[in-house]
Amino acid sequence: MSAGESPTGREQLEAIRDGRVPPAPIQRVLNFDLVDVGDGWVAFRYTPSAEHQNPMGTVHGGVAMTLLDSAAGASLHSTLEPGQAYTTLETKVNLVRTILSDGGELRAEGSVVHRGTTTATTEARLLDDTGKLYAHATSTCLILRR
Repeated sequence: MSAGESPTGREQLEAIRDGRVPPAPIQRVLNFDLVDVGDGWVAFRYTPSAEHQNPMGTVHGGVAMTLLDSAAGASLHSTLEPGQAYTTLETKVNLVRTILSDGGELRAEGSVVHRGTTTATTEARLLDDTGKLYAHATSTCLILRR
């Protein structure tokens, strides 16, 4: 990339992953890290925390939803050309297993299912280190010109 040239979406995400630019503020709040980036796919790592518990003592479902939204959206972000952006139009989430605050590390993996000129569909899965599914989601996104 030459001076003055805008980075691609993948280059932006790689800079976050590599610590060359700060992560999104939500990543600091929920303590999750971008660990893998490819063309049309990403992965985040999250360790459950007692700070994220709901009144029932389990990790709040909104944490899983945020991880899935981040992975689904970032997978599309990895395909953006300089000057492009996106916004999520709709996300459908299924929570299939309870996340315990003393449980092990989870991985939110996102991938692009279909990328058109103006819209895209993506999916994400929240898994433990054995591949056990905790939640999954699908998203529809709008691709924008900045």
